[in-house]
Amino acid sequence: MPISPLEKAVRKLSPKQRKWSSLSQQTPKRFNRWFKWLSPGLFVKRWLLISATGLLLSVLGLAIWVKLTPVNRLLELISQLLESITTHVPSYISGPLALLLGLFLLLWGQSRTVGSISDAFPDSDQQLVDRLLTHRRLHRGPKIVTIGGGTGLSTLLRGLKQYSANITAIVTVADDGGSSGRLREEMGVLPPGDIRNCMAALADEEKLLTELFQYRFQTGEGLTGHSFGNLFLTAMTAITGRDFEKAIAASSKVLAIRGKVLPATLSDVRLLAELEDGRIIEGESHITEARGKIRQISCIPENPPALPAALKAIREADYIVIGPGSLYTSIIPNLLVPEIREALNQVKVPRIYVCNIMTQAGETDNYGVSDHIKAIDRVCQKRMFDAVLVQRLSPSPTALKHYAKEQSHAVFLDREAVKNLGCRVVLANIMDEDPMTAKVSHHPQKLARVLLRWYSKN
Repeated sequence: MPISPLEKAVRKLSPKQRKWSSLSQQTPKRFNRWFKWLSPGLFVKRWLLISATGLLLSVLGLAIWVKLTPVNRLLELISQLLESITTHVPSYISGPLALLLGLFLLLWGQSRTVGSISDAFPDSDQQLVDRLLTHRRLHRGPKIVTIGGGTGLSTLLRGLKQYSANITAIVTVADDGGSSGRLREEMGVLPPGDIRNCMAALADEEKLLTELFQYRFQTGEGLTGHSFGNLFLTAMTAITGRDFEKAIAASSKVLAIRGKVLPATLSDVRLLAELEDGRIIEGESHITEARGKIRQISCIPENPPALPAALKAIREADYIVIGPGSLYTSIIPNLLVPEIREALNQVKVPRIYVCNIMTQAGETDNYGVSDHIKAIDRVCQKRMFDAVLVQRLSPSPTALKHYAKEQSHAVFLDREAVKNLGCRVVLANIMDEDPMTAKVSHHPQKLARVLLRWYSKN
């Protein structure tokens, strides 16, 4: 294979020259990394100055204490030394040279110290300074409270965690199907499924933890069908003295999640739906299966007490996001807790509802955007949000055909009806469509970007 002129030139370089060439490429990266430590908001520069001042005072204090070198003689010696230097070397050379040498030694010593600290994070892909910058930026983010459940809420959290670490997810505990339902019946714990999804979404190592927490055992007596995350939370509940709130908090520390995940209530809540044909359906998993139009939804016990931490988060919030998720089985169950409704009504911060892109068969058949809002208003008996976020463009014809087979359709924006309800409409392209399966969902990053942009304007 012919050798290019560039490769010939590189091969003619001596090993020493090649070494210097390599160093020259690395040097700018090192300088960039050093200058990052001067970025505002890191709280590093002030400590560097304090450290240097402390060192100077310590040496001076030691000299005074042991009376080996009186202060006046020390100052006289320094004065004579400086006078001698400036006599032989002009001040316009010696001054800047000493200044640069001092700064170099200070920064070099601190960078070596930070390098030693960075070695404590061998699995991190980021430099320590980048981790600090990200940490400071996220902890200065707005206090966001999200309310919902299911995959919709975890999708939202996956995007929001890139903008703020001050996130509190208030999650429904009405799930009674699948692995969560079995653990609820057999172990007497609150359903961990939605909590598990939200914790995985907020974790730093999201991809690995999501795979681990979503892993379902295929074999094993009593294990088949259970997810690892559900078993993990159930075990934590037992370890913490059957305190579900403490179990979530302990698990959050283990997983190093950004923000908090809180159940709406610690009561053993079961949903109760009254259908238009007169049937009364009990249980979240049975409501969708009933394939009827829901007239009214309630829960047993009727007025479950809210988790105090959830109420505190709502009162201290800068921004509240409701949804996305299944209207009657993920969003409204949180609003069936009277104290949460009252807290949401009292706060005077921006509140927005993220409407679903597609209807859900057996739950929101033929619903438009206004129907979703009316369903929430019926439960709350007043408006709980200021605006509704709606997908601008319709899914592709392929996706619409796929969903039509499941008796699901795109949620229609009946703008006039929404306007008459006193709700602002925010239109944006926040959809993610899988070309392989033709399934649509909210795109985490697009959704979060639009929500934060709207918040900044209100």
